[in-house]
Amino acid sequence: MDAPQLQRLADIQVDLVQPEPRGFILSGQGNDQAEYRLDVHFDMPLDGRTRAVLGELLAQSEVSIWRRPVAAPVTAVVRRRPARRPPRRRIAAD
Repeated sequence: MDAPQLQRLADIQVDLVQPEPRGFILSGQGNDQAEYRLDVHFDMPLDGRTRAVLGELLAQSEVSIWRRPVAAPVTAVVRRRPARRPPRRRIAAD
């Protein structure tokens, strides 16, 4: 089974880079004029020099965000209640 193709969501020009304890927050405006924010986290501590270099590189970057299309949700089977019927009359033979 082939995986569905990726769809481009946005191209974002990074306008602001804010350092965080474990990474950076990138903010910018997309080609659709919406504002975007991307949090980047690293699993290792960054020294001051590395943080400065990464911050400078990220400040001069552009980010493209892609995703796979969302699969159609599986709809639940709706069971209908049986029609309400009047009670049956019992006819007893004597």
